[in-house]
Amino acid sequence: MQRVKEYGYVIIGAAFVALAFNLFLLPNRVASGGVSGISTILNAVLGWEPGIVQLSFNIPLFFAGVVLLGRQFGLKTLVGTVTLPLMVLWTRDIQPATMDPLLASLFGGIGVGIGLGLVFRGRASTGGTDLAAQIIHKYTGLSLGTCVAIIDGLIVISAAIVFDIELGLYALLSLYVTSKTIDMVQVGIGYSKTIIIISEKEAEVREAILTKLDRGVTKLTAHGGYTLNEKPVLMCVVNQQEFTKLKQVVQSIDASAFVVVMNASEVLGEGFKRE
Repeated sequence: MQRVKEYGYVIIGAAFVALAFNLFLLPNRVASGGVSGISTILNAVLGWEPGIVQLSFNIPLFFAGVVLLGRQFGLKTLVGTVTLPLMVLWTRDIQPATMDPLLASLFGGIGVGIGLGLVFRGRASTGGTDLAAQIIHKYTGLSLGTCVAIIDGLIVISAAIVFDIELGLYALLSLYVTSKTIDMVQVGIGYSKTIIIISEKEAEVREAILTKLDRGVTKLTAHGGYTLNEKPVLMCVVNQQEFTKLKQVVQSIDASAFVVVMNASEVLGEGFKRE
């Protein structure tokens, strides 16, 4: 059942990317990196069909990845590599949603980000320049992030040269929106809060968290940096809705308590949602 769910993520994700490409990015010539960006440029310059261009890049890169990087790319990645260009071909006659490049950059970036985020949730990839970046990473020693940035940067620069600087900037904007949307799909938008509490009334605060908020709390042992005296530290993770109540509870017990609040982008375990 889990494998069926993962394949579903890959196929639905590829559909999102293809629709975002044909509805927003291609008609507005926003080449926001990746093989889709290359196909946008080649379509404008040579009139080549984007879906065919993407398929022509993706398949050789997939097999090059298998040969040069090993058999770490499963069937799901091959499905993503092939499905995306086919979806682009299938939806190529759809009417553009807008001819405003700013709106196209924003909503195209969001659509691509949602699609890629779903594909990544399916533990797969759509291939393309991601595989090229991994190959470069292996044989040059550059970090993977640097390799991806170099490839996407060259595509955006090419778009600025072929089209104009403004469209190059729109492509850069779309690339940024895509990366942020992928993160949002991967970890969600409901950030939890990690709370660190140092209080002279540790026992009362701990009891209040357990009873009034019905949340687990972990007691840690720490030492003061100046006195080196041992003192207890409480750590608790709460969701957004519980955060305000927790602050009120702590302040009502010990107004001088030292409290540190941090975002927890993903929390797994009892009491929190699990994928």
